[in-house]
Amino acid sequence: MDKNTLTALYDYTCWANSRLLDALRSAGETAFTMPNPTLYHGSLRGVLTHMLGAEWIWRMRLQEGVSPTTLLNAQDFPSIEALADRWAQEQAAMQAYLESLSEADLQRNVQYRSTKGVPYEDVIWRVLAHVVNHSTQHRSEAAMVLTELGSSPGDLDLIVYFRM
Repeated sequence: MDKNTLTALYDYTCWANSRLLDALRSAGETAFTMPNPTLYHGSLRGVLTHMLGAEWIWRMRLQEGVSPTTLLNAQDFPSIEALADRWAQEQAAMQAYLESLSEADLQRNVQYRSTKGVPYEDVIWRVLAHVVNHSTQHRSEAAMVLTELGSSPGDLDLIVYFRM
C-alpha cells in the first residue's frame, strides 16, 4: 500500500471519528458513561477510549519503538471533551508520523510486543491499515448505540468521505 492511500484512509478515520464525537456530544455526557452491555468495552466511553488507545499504542510501537504494556484507561476521560481533546492530540501526532514516512518506510518490518509481552513482527503499512480497520469496527458499534439513542452520526461510509 502506498503513502497517499494510507494518508487518505487515516484522514477518513479522523473525519468519521469527528462525526461520531459530534453525535456523542448531541447525546450528552450521560450517554457517554452509561453502561451498555452490547458494547464489549462496556460503554461508549469504554469503546471510544479503546479506539483512541489502539491508535496511540500502535503509533508508539511504530514511531517510538516503545511497546506499552497497557492501553488507555476510560476512567482517565471524565467527559466527552477530555476524550476529544486527547484524541485531537493523538490524531495530530499520527498525521505527523504518517507525513514523515517514505514509501520505503512503509515496506519495512517493525518488531514490537503485545501488551502481554508477546513478540511480533509486521510490515508497517499492514499495521497502519489495521489501525484504520480497527477504528471502523468499533466506530460502527458506537454508531449503532448512538443511533438507538436518537443521535446518529449519519453515513460514515468511506465513499461519502471521498465525495466531499
